[in-house]
Amino acid sequence: MPATADPRSARTPTRERILAVAQDAIIVKGFDATSVDEIAAAVEISRAGFFYHFHDKNALARALIERQIVEEGEMLNEITARASELLDDPLQQMLIMMRLMAERYVEVPGGYAGCILASATYQDRLFDAEVKAANRRAHLVWRERFRAHFDCIAVAHPPREAVDAGDMADMLNALIEGGMILARGMGDPQVLVRQVLLAQQLVKVLYSGP
Repeated sequence: MPATADPRSARTPTRERILAVAQDAIIVKGFDATSVDEIAAAVEISRAGFFYHFHDKNALARALIERQIVEEGEMLNEITARASELLDDPLQQMLIMMRLMAERYVEVPGGYAGCILASATYQDRLFDAEVKAANRRAHLVWRERFRAHFDCIAVAHPPREAVDAGDMADMLNALIEGGMILARGMGDPQVLVRQVLLAQQLVKVLYSGP
């Protein structure tokens, strides 16, 4: 017999509200300092109502990570499509994509607060193997997505120095995550934007030939 889907995984308005409230709190305070009680109170449901949708904080963490994968995928699909409509050259497409990413961060009110993946990584002692695997998968999705772009760029524009496409993808991810930390620590949301634009210039120089 086919497996029956867990009804708690259905995208109901209450479940989506729990995820939104939890993400905002966790990015600010971390998983450890965010309680089920405060999430339930903010959503205006009981503890039992929370546990109907998520049987524990591991389940909540997995759902938040999967949500992040979907949302980032949708954002990247959109900016990739826009860049592809404008130009055929893979390097110019990547430069446009990075510009569009910076514009997204500019548009976030008060600056981009942080990333649920970073929060899960910093406090991975709290989680089971499934959460850790989901977090790793999220980072690998980002790597493979941008590795493909850098592979195409290297064919059309051999880099000045030998670089691995996967390492370039990881650098971009690390720069964005680090930019979020700097922006928050320095109280300057524009730090993240400037770092993305600086990375754009580095990519341009590296692949623009001698």
